[in-house]
Amino acid sequence: MLKDLFQKRKYATIPSERTKRDIPEGLMNKCPKCGTIQTSKELEKNLKVCTSCGYHYRLSASERIQLTLDEGQFVEFDADMISEDPLQFPDYVEKLDKAKNATKLQDAIMTGQGTIGGFPVIVAAMSFDFMGGSLGSVVGEKMTRAVEIAIEKKLPILIYSTSGGARMQESILSLMQMAKTSAALSKLSEDGGLFISIITDPTFGGVSASFAMLGDIIIAEPAASFGFTGRRVIEQTIKQKLPDNFQTSEFNLEHGQLDKVVCRKDMRPTLIKLLDMHGTKEEATYGG
Repeated sequence: MLKDLFQKRKYATIPSERTKRDIPEGLMNKCPKCGTIQTSKELEKNLKVCTSCGYHYRLSASERIQLTLDEGQFVEFDADMISEDPLQFPDYVEKLDKAKNATKLQDAIMTGQGTIGGFPVIVAAMSFDFMGGSLGSVVGEKMTRAVEIAIEKKLPILIYSTSGGARMQESILSLMQMAKTSAALSKLSEDGGLFISIITDPTFGGVSASFAMLGDIIIAEPAASFGFTGRRVIEQTIKQKLPDNFQTSEFNLEHGQLDKVVCRKDMRPTLIKLLDMHGTKEEATYGG
């Protein structure tokens, strides 16, 4: 007992404020699902997927394109297209400027042409970090133009969706983009074109109710949340408790709304395989 009294006690060391300041911002990341702390370098090496639990971090539009397309094989469309303020909505211009500065994007989508495993494709990637990936006039116009180029060049189109829904600052003009993009994809389908829709976390509202669910092939990343409206609103409406995994990729796959759930590391090989099944590198993927 006396021996225990004179043993050296172990204490946790609390970093000083100066030490905290000396650690570069963004060097470490804490997984929002399991709490594992990883270095940014380690996380990026693993395609921004938690090495402990498999949680898929959200990616920007440019990161999606970089991970999907062959290196150096991307030509962007409509890079300078910007949103206006047609309704003079309070603080809308300021919010647009803030989003542009934070994301280095002009709006919540990037579109362009490139190759995947040598297969030429048109690609559109939405970015949730730009005003919640909201569907505004620019997003709808750039998406529609990308589909029209796919029709003209007879190329497949891949669309990465992530959105909170329609952009309220553009009201009815935002809702009109649902019809416009859907009509363009209908023309693509009539012409025999291939549309692969890729659902990422989160995808809700007008995007899930339009082009995101119109793909010839619809796949999603693991545990991605998607649906039309949120759990709380649905539970309040139907007065029932929903399953814990409601509106996840796995739940929607089980209930027939998806063709496949694909981990990020397997996404590019899966897309190459799908493109190979539907055409060749030398010939158009479809004929008119």
